Amino acid sequence: MISDSPPSLTPYVLVVEDEESLATLLQYNLEKEGYRVHVCADGEEALMTIDEKQPDIVVLDWMLPKVSGIEVCRRIRQRAVTRNLPIIMLTARSEESDRIRGLDTGADDYVVKPFSMTELCARLRAVLRRIRPGLAEDRVRAGDIVIDRVAHRVKRAGEEIHLGPTEFRLLDYFMQHPGRVFSREQLLNAVWGSDVYVETRTVDVHIGRLRRALGGDGDPIRTVRSAGYALDV
Repeated sequence: MISDSPPSLTPYVLVVEDEESLATLLQYNLEKEGYRVHVCADGEEALMTIDEKQPDIVVLDWMLPKVSGIEVCRRIRQRAVTRNLPIIMLTARSEESDRIRGLDTGADDYVVKPFSMTELCARLRAVLRRIRPGLAEDRVRAGDIVIDRVAHRVKRAGEEIHLGPTEFRLLDYFMQHPGRVFSREQLLNAVWGSDVYVETRTVDVHIGRLRRALGGDGDPIRTVRSAGYALDV
């Protein structure tokens, strides 16, 4: 069943890779780029994870235990609810026939191992920009606040603001939905992820840090009693 949690425009990437060291490297670098990342080690787990909460894009290894990457790709494309889910396939197979097979099965792009993280991130942005452009905007503006996802910088009224990674993701999420009130539970699910246990009080702590960092004229974050928080710009 697909999760009915609130939509997030911070892209959620599902990495399906059974080589632990590579999976860890992918998760680290993609999170550093500002993505929310979940890792699966086999094709069966990946299909179950997609049923529970559909990602914005899948980075999928060809050679996987239980269910191969090609079969995962085929099943994703066969289902109406996931038919348009972007897929980047990773493989050590470099033959043209293999690339054609991967693309014909439904992959949106094909990256041959070994690859650089810079190349993969560029390919990922390109696929998102082409298929889901709203998720690939490099800069987002709300009022006098500008967030640059590529440079990982924030400015308010032209002055640079220094934020920690959690405050950055929190502000990014707010800026996609200006004026909308989110409960602490919704913010936890969108910013920290549904598979991470964090107390709701943690949201208040990071909201406080974000408010202090933004400073400037007027507090753009509104507290709604018994409801949550909103960004008013």
